[in-house]
This record gives sequence, structure tokens and C-alpha cells, in this order.
Amino acid sequence: MAAVNITIPYKPREQFVSFHARQERWSIIVAHRRCGKTVATINDMIRRALLGPHGGLYAYIAPFYVQAKDIAFRYFKEFTAPLIPHGTQYNESELKITLPNQSIIRLYGADSYDRLRGLGFNGVVLDEYADFPPSAWPEVIRPALSDKQGWAVWIGTPKGHNAFYDTWQQAQDNSDWYTLRLKASETGILPLKELEDARKSMTEDQYRQEYETDFEAAILGAYYGKEIRRAEEDGRIAGVPYDPRAEVHTAWDLGMADTTSIWFAQTIGREVRIIDYYENSGYGLDHYVNIIKQREYNYGTHWLPHDAEVRELGTGTTRLETLATMGLKARIAPKVKLEDGINAARMLLPRCWFDAKKCHQGIEALKQYRQEYDEKRKGYTGRPLHDWASHPSDAFRYLAVSLKDSAPALRPIEYPKHAYGVI
Repeated sequence: MAAVNITIPYKPREQFVSFHARQERWSIIVAHRRCGKTVATINDMIRRALLGPHGGLYAYIAPFYVQAKDIAFRYFKEFTAPLIPHGTQYNESELKITLPNQSIIRLYGADSYDRLRGLGFNGVVLDEYADFPPSAWPEVIRPALSDKQGWAVWIGTPKGHNAFYDTWQQAQDNSDWYTLRLKASETGILPLKELEDARKSMTEDQYRQEYETDFEAAILGAYYGKEIRRAEEDGRIAGVPYDPRAEVHTAWDLGMADTTSIWFAQTIGREVRIIDYYENSGYGLDHYVNIIKQREYNYGTHWLPHDAEVRELGTGTTRLETLATMGLKARIAPKVKLEDGINAARMLLPRCWFDAKKCHQGIEALKQYRQEYDEKRKGYTGRPLHDWASHPSDAFRYLAVSLKDSAPALRPIEYPKHAYGVI
């Protein structure tokens, strides 16, 4: 194809000029609302795809597929419109853009990140990374960049100490990383009057998080934020070894296409020791039974959600019965109202010790479990947001209602904090 000059209808804000000129493979942008970070990274990807190798493959990934479809795809079409006469094509059903050099940009949702398995990318953008499942990057996205030594850009607004925070910390003073932090009080992008009006209508934590990119602000609408922070302050998220004198109870949230989550807990005196956590998706019940058997614990009760008693149309059996045929006898967790279950979890958390390493992913989910926010009404709906944190949090809720007032009278063993480390 003969070289042609094409003007893309995009003029970068001065805050993003250095980002577009970067040479580093990894980049992270922590930015306030309405600063233009999504538009900047979309145009950066278009440019790099056009100037990169013929037939390259690029991925823009949002927390949810519907977000990628409703917001980002519209921007991609707007800024690639001048390329249509030169052969650019759109596939709306697959959210795919084929550029004149046969490079392809595809849009995905982190809520179904397994769709990226087996692919090889030249570059990816991870938009609002704070809302991604923690396993998405290390298990799927990072391996997808290896063959082509592809680049990656993380962007978003803070939501406490999670994978986005960890990535930001990793990038500090690291020559392999480009970093950019944009606070509304410093960029001048939004008028001062707009910031003043926003501050009047928000809590201090809301404003600090959304406009001042503060990782220390409380996660908005979090159900268990205070309880988890107290556990960290008390040193109850540490090394918690298995005590063979006590039974290990498990609590499950069963997913079909979604994630299955399992907590492993021991009750000793008034303490509840969360010694392990496991989750996965796309597997049958036999996989999870094998996981249980591989962990050679002294098991007590396996608690399942009430829908495990529903008979499947194809087999006529319940999942409770299916598990029994595999040698796993389980019980149904007490059925209570959602709000009562959440309250039971709040009551349980002050008694809990978590193994920091084995339960890391589950702990992050408990931190992130929060109420759904209604943008139109500018308020919380009172319902939990259904995202990657829902399944681990539901399983913990089943644990809380099942263990209520059931602690045996074993004498606790004191484990010195210095032996295992404290987060």
C-alpha cells in the first residue's frame, strides 16, 4: 500500500503529550474524572497500530464488555473515520476494527477475560483497571503479550489498595515504566467552579478519590471497607497456618459460566481463621472436588448456596446430589435476606484472621464489594454491584450465616506475627 498522509481528528491535551512520545513498554496513568484519559489511550492505540507491524493485533479492555461497546467503540469509530476511504472496516458484532495495514483492534470486557486466552497481542489498553478481576492480568493478559513482546497501558481512577494500586507502586522509580498522575487541582482541565460544585455534592472520600486520585480514600459504597481496614491495622491479615486439631469448613458460591469461589475456614474459640481461598471458572464440579481433595485438610462441613438444591433440566439432579456422587457431602447454607447476610458478614469479620498469601484474591474481593451506583439518580441503589468481587463476597456471606454461633471450644494457639509477616 502506497504511503498516504492521513489526519486523525485528535489533538492531544498538553498533559498527554509526553505519554504519546514515550519509549517505555509499560505505562500507567492515574487520572481524575473527565480528563480525557480514555480518548488519549484510544488514539495512542490507533497510531501505534497504524505504524506498527503489518497485521498486528491490539486489544482495548474495559471492566465490562458493555462498557467497551457503548463508550470505547464509538470513540474508535470517530477517530478512525478518516481511514474508511483507505480500507478501514468495522465489525459491530465482534467490536473489531480492521485498519488499512490489516492490523486489528478488538474490544473486550474483563468480565469475560477468558476470551483472550490463546491470543497474542502487540499492545493492550486496560481501562479502569481498578475494576478488573485481579487474576485477569497475570493469568491471561500478560502471557498474551509474550510472543510479540507487546506493550500495555493501565489507566483509571483509584479505588483503594487493589491491583491498580499495586501496579502503580510497582511502576515507581522503575526505568521500564512510564507513569503519569493527573490531579484535578493541578491539571487545570476542569474549571475551578466545576470542582467547587462537585465538592459540595460529594463526600470528602468521594471527591478525593474521583478528582484528586487518592488511593487512601475509602472505596465508595464498600460494604466491608472499614472491617477489612481494621483487620489490616490489627495485624489479622498475616500468616495463618492450618491447625490440624480443628476441622476446616468450606463455603462456596457456585458459578455456571461465572466464577466458583470457595473459602476455607477453621473456628477456634471465638476466632475464625480463614486459611485458604480458591476460585476458577469454566470447569465442572469434578474440578472443585479435586481441589478440595488435594488440600488434605481435616474437613468439617461444606456449605453451598440454596440454589444448589435446584434440579437441572438436563439431568434431573441437583448439584448437591452430584457432589455427593463424587464423594463430597455438603449442606445448604441457611437462607436469609441479602441484607441480613451482609450484616452477618460484618459481624464475623472482626473475629477473622486471614492468611495473607493464600487468601489475597478473596481479600481484594471483600475490599471491592460495593453497592451499585445509579448515575442518573446520583445515588446508591442499595443493591450490590455485580462484578468480579460478587462471587467471593457471596461465598463469604454464606460462610458467615453458616458459622454463626457454631465455634467449638478449642483453645486458640498464638502465632507470633513476626514469624509470618503482617500486611
